[in-house]
Amino acid sequence: MAAPTGNWRLFEVDFGAPDAYEQSHIPGAAYLDTHCLEDGPLWNKVADDLLLQLLLDIGIRHDTTVILYSRNMAAAARAAHLMLYAGVEDVRLLDGGFDAWQRAGLPCAAGAPQSYPSATEFGVPFPGNPHFMTDLHQAHALLLQPGGALVSIRSWDEFTGKTSGYSYIQAKGDISGALWGHAGSSVGADVNDMSAFHRPDGTLLPVSDILQFWRQEGIHADLQTAFYCGTGWRASLAFYYAWLMGWDNISVYDGGWFEWSQSCFAQQ
Repeated sequence: MAAPTGNWRLFEVDFGAPDAYEQSHIPGAAYLDTHCLEDGPLWNKVADDLLLQLLLDIGIRHDTTVILYSRNMAAAARAAHLMLYAGVEDVRLLDGGFDAWQRAGLPCAAGAPQSYPSATEFGVPFPGNPHFMTDLHQAHALLLQPGGALVSIRSWDEFTGKTSGYSYIQAKGDISGALWGHAGSSVGADVNDMSAFHRPDGTLLPVSDILQFWRQEGIHADLQTAFYCGTGWRASLAFYYAWLMGWDNISVYDGGWFEWSQSCFAQQ
């Protein structure tokens, strides 16, 4: 991929106080807290007007090239999906995240987060890609639709109901009729484990590897697909993969298992 030539922004993405960022980060990077992108109780996307204002406040228009990295690749992917939903045209992830930067021996900086000049307008109608997001009722309809698929990006233990995967989600199990899209590949994998999608060093697997295990689960580009997990982070990484592959009919079911397990549909 070519280096950005126009207006661009670099962000480290994480959740919580930026202590790790302040100790060491990529020079020139600003800090983006996912708490600004999602809120409780379900940790879904914030309202569109809040998302738009956030992007403007951090200097992002639809034609801004945005480069994201994190210490947990799913955090950067969460931000990437919401920016693509918003209509940002060029959103990139640093392969391997901050660990890869450090392993390469590249320079790091310390100190408080910097800020970019704000943008006065987004430049196109907002959100630019509303079809990249699926709500609860759309997810249920997708299950009944020929050629539709909900794809669970959760560990095997979560998908088969051995664990909910989350301290704050009591219900175990998964959505009846969903396909398993993989996530953590190790025994006892937790919600931060997306090892099915990357090499041991944290860099992303080639597309051919992802297509192979998705194909075995019946997941392919011709489906109308909504990826989900517990609350959106892992699903966003799977979405980003599919987006890079050029899949057209993709979205994230933001509510995921957390919302579904509390809904009337979970009792059907």
